[in-house]
Amino acid sequence: MSHFPFGFNFDNSYQKLPKNFYSIESVQNFKAPKNIIFNESLAKELHLNINGIKDIDCLFYDQKYLPQKFDFIAQAYAGHQFGHFTMLGDGRAVLFGEHLIHNERFDIHLKGYGLTEYGRRGDGKAALGPMLREYLISEAMFYLAIPTTRSLSVITTGDVVHREEIFPAAILTRVAKSHIRVGSFQFAAALNDINLLKQYTDYCINRHFPELNTTKNKYEAFLHAVIKRQALLIAQWMSVGFIHGVMNTDNMAISGETIDYGPCAFMNYYHPETVFSSIDQHGRYAYKNQPIIGEWNLTRFAESLIPLLHADIEQAKTIALEILESYAQEFQQNWGSLMLKKIGINSPSIHSKSLIDDLLALMQKHQADFTNTFYYLYETNHLKKELTADPSFKNWWDKLLVYLEKENKSIQEIMHETRKINPAVIARNHLVENALKTAVAGDLKPFTELLAALEDPFNPPKNQAFMSPPDFTFDQSYKTFCGT
Repeated sequence: MSHFPFGFNFDNSYQKLPKNFYSIESVQNFKAPKNIIFNESLAKELHLNINGIKDIDCLFYDQKYLPQKFDFIAQAYAGHQFGHFTMLGDGRAVLFGEHLIHNERFDIHLKGYGLTEYGRRGDGKAALGPMLREYLISEAMFYLAIPTTRSLSVITTGDVVHREEIFPAAILTRVAKSHIRVGSFQFAAALNDINLLKQYTDYCINRHFPELNTTKNKYEAFLHAVIKRQALLIAQWMSVGFIHGVMNTDNMAISGETIDYGPCAFMNYYHPETVFSSIDQHGRYAYKNQPIIGEWNLTRFAESLIPLLHADIEQAKTIALEILESYAQEFQQNWGSLMLKKIGINSPSIHSKSLIDDLLALMQKHQADFTNTFYYLYETNHLKKELTADPSFKNWWDKLLVYLEKENKSIQEIMHETRKINPAVIARNHLVENALKTAVAGDLKPFTELLAALEDPFNPPKNQAFMSPPDFTFDQSYKTFCGT
């Protein structure tokens, strides 16, 4: 067996930054590491040595499998958590390395690895259930074609964690274009050293937006590029009824990937104020507030870049505000386009947006399921009877048909097109909870069956129960947790 059998091709550029931005962490050995689930499909995409991983029976890292002169690092960052600023960092996660494939760079990140320099009052560990949750939902998002971090494996370590109960300790191997967050820039700005801020920003531009190096005002262009990616991402979330649940600035990645799947959930019955997170008692991160919070977070990002936008602070603020104004337009354009495509309109007009507003209002009125309403829109016998019996729905349908005449397609052709973008299967809360409960108890079958359906979301699953929402009362009382 080779000294380093996993097949990673590491080039750890983050460690070339000043040590203000990270801490070097010790390598830990666990008493009984074991793969619970391993993502062979992702491993193939990363060109890893799958046989080498299987020989060890664990995607596990200890000193005997590490290359020489190798360090684990924890990244420093800050963040506004529910509006309150604090200095943070990877308190229970380490960056294993940056894996290179064809000039693409991917962070390999170990979540739940242990207490780091930035750990606060926690133990640095993670329970099996929350790590499997992130694996499941991040893969669901990937197959919905929504930018996301991904999950390569979940292992148990042989240890336990003490929460409200005792659970098996686990580590998630997360793959991302980077783990650089809005909060990373807040941390850099808080150092009050423009040279460090510039060095960090230049690194991020070179890593994620190298094309901006040839622009006249690259820091302005950088701000606009991040705004553009986030506006699209949040519109994509909302087009499938996804609620992130904890949109703190340290959970917004500048790469435009969805990161951190703690208290997230998918909405069943449409209501714009839907919120499931147990810690979001006032609905700050409710479904309808996500675009507003996105803009709030990006304003904090712009504040961090102020010293780089112009030597005159007041002029820099004016530049930042002008660029931030683009966010609302970017989001509305993306949201309108995505939602109209869901009902079959590919050539929107200034008046067609009202079709979406009116349909959502009817869905809210009749407590219609978000996913199934769009999936079955052209098979109305499958829709909620109270919805289709409403005279307002019949009027809405007649208006829709007028707009569809401009598409020059049959209803069957339009239905076929909408089925490519409207999922039949989402990670419904009750299904996720059952899959996690049984997996932690030792039975992975419900988990793997649900995962298989989520990997093919635009086709009806063999198990029709995967398309059924829970009883309305379930969602009324359901709460998600960060899982720390």
